[in-house]
Amino acid sequence: MEKVSAHESVVQMHEKVKADGMSSVVERFDAQGIRCKFCSDGVSCQLCSMGPCRLTAKASRGACGVDANTMAMRNMLHRNIMGIAAYSFHAVESAKTLKAAANGSDVFAVKEPGKLKGFAEKLGINTDGDTNKIAGDVADFIIAQINLDGDTESTMVNAFAPKSRKELWRKLGIFPGGPLHEIMSASTSAMTNVDGDYVSLALKALRLGIASTYGALVPIEMCHDILFGTPKPHKTNVDIGILEKDYVNIVVNGHEPFVGAALIKVIKDDPGLNGKAVAAGAKGIHVVGSIETGQELIQRFECDDVFVGLTGNWLNEEFVLATGTVDVFAADMNCTIPTLSEYAEKYNATIVPVSKLVALQGVDKRLNYLPEDAKSIALELIDIAISNFENRKDKPSSPSEHKKQIISGCSAEAILDVLGGSLTPLLDAIKNGTIKGVTALISCTTLKNGPQDALSIAVAKELIKRDILVLSAGCGNAALQVGGLTTLEAADIAGEKLKGLCKALNIPPVLSFGTCSDTGRIANLVTAIADALGVDPSQLPVAVTAPEYLEQKAVIDAFFAVAFGLYTHVSPTPPVTGAPELVALLTSGIEGITGGKVAVGEDPVEIVNGIEDHINKKRAALGI
Repeated sequence: MEKVSAHESVVQMHEKVKADGMSSVVERFDAQGIRCKFCSDGVSCQLCSMGPCRLTAKASRGACGVDANTMAMRNMLHRNIMGIAAYSFHAVESAKTLKAAANGSDVFAVKEPGKLKGFAEKLGINTDGDTNKIAGDVADFIIAQINLDGDTESTMVNAFAPKSRKELWRKLGIFPGGPLHEIMSASTSAMTNVDGDYVSLALKALRLGIASTYGALVPIEMCHDILFGTPKPHKTNVDIGILEKDYVNIVVNGHEPFVGAALIKVIKDDPGLNGKAVAAGAKGIHVVGSIETGQELIQRFECDDVFVGLTGNWLNEEFVLATGTVDVFAADMNCTIPTLSEYAEKYNATIVPVSKLVALQGVDKRLNYLPEDAKSIALELIDIAISNFENRKDKPSSPSEHKKQIISGCSAEAILDVLGGSLTPLLDAIKNGTIKGVTALISCTTLKNGPQDALSIAVAKELIKRDILVLSAGCGNAALQVGGLTTLEAADIAGEKLKGLCKALNIPPVLSFGTCSDTGRIANLVTAIADALGVDPSQLPVAVTAPEYLEQKAVIDAFFAVAFGLYTHVSPTPPVTGAPELVALLTSGIEGITGGKVAVGEDPVEIVNGIEDHINKKRAALGI
């Protein structure tokens, strides 16, 4: 791979780690060489002791009798199960944190009582009590819904999904109950010799997608908004250059904002903590966001002398540590690269898992997050970081000069504020063609289809050039942020109509919606647009793209998008190509069932050609 990343900061730090003799994700990816074709096609299986089985023209069924279509879809269902399990874990943590706030936490409190009350009313929860009573009841309700029996319709789905979708999902038998029971049923179905019908397995994957979005993602972001505030547009800083060597730097990494938010609060509340850092020779303490934890924080917190912004997405982690400026890397539940302990040793950092899910070889210290312990965890992390700074302050470091200011903090409420409190201006812009359509870019980042973030940036640029507004979320959001597309200046490379709208409203052509868990937030926005027009979501000039999906949560998000009725582009091509009937179902047959479909491809122009063609067809059908 000639160029490892679309970002100069990563390119430069990669050269450094190579010179230092360190193996990075780039070298490890290249070392894998040619991938197994059976695995790439989805026609290998290791579930039972008679395997591994690999299907060929001469051996078209596994030892148990499974065919290629069922094998590939069953493998895909396992990915869905892991994705919804991770989101459900996060949702439970969010509800527990809200419960802690209700019980008088010393770091967490209800910041938006109005949103809390509105959420409770939508769920049918009594709102006669005080704020803390309502918060506790909502937290209990969320956890109960996550554990709801699969034969009982989810209240969350009933409360938030469009009426037309609910009717369809009932008809198809994919209206879910609670995520944990859906995981149990799907896991059992995906065992050896249980569900041998690829169509049935595909429907179960769609059902999981619905359970994930409404049973886990909507509660996650509602809890975060209630606790930390609904995102509103503001300037923030991104890229590796936000790390300054003369500060005690605590990087919070993963998917949950709780430890990061606790750190920000305790540092601001107690000036003596900065005093301890200064006494150790530092200029102060900085909290630094990394990947989705960082996205959650930059959505809601302004950059100041404590919180300094977001370094980037998961492929940055080794290069962030290689700057030699990190004192503590606090790792919560998502995306902590297994080699970070080696990087920490080489570049004088300390790794501290703050989730019971995370473990690294050679790392013994951990501070597992519990909401009631948030303040003590934050204080101990600060002590560890200051001690680390004293040890590393006189050692060589290589801080990056790359840093930029972008706009973050978009939400449905923020869009309404910009539009004067009504969706009408947005609907008018779509109707008159100022905005041709909307595409949600909800992606990870991967090296499978090119340098880090290169395809995501290219697809976003092509979309806005054609007057298609982009809503970005996930690690792909960091791609576009560090790539400069969530800035007001980015409007200059948009199509003339979209450019004019952006200038008039003072918004970027790519709106930063946060993390992949904001899929629920985006779904609610699409629902509001569909309801305002009196149509089903599948009729809207809306599409989804994941130009660089990586892991299991991206898979469950994609299956939700298809269940929701949306054209869904994914790249790299999923491992199903050895299953022709399944490919036909996902790329065309499913459209006649849910209105959604999967599209693939790695050329940005061809990708956007497909999206634009879909959008134009939807516009024509609506008569706009």
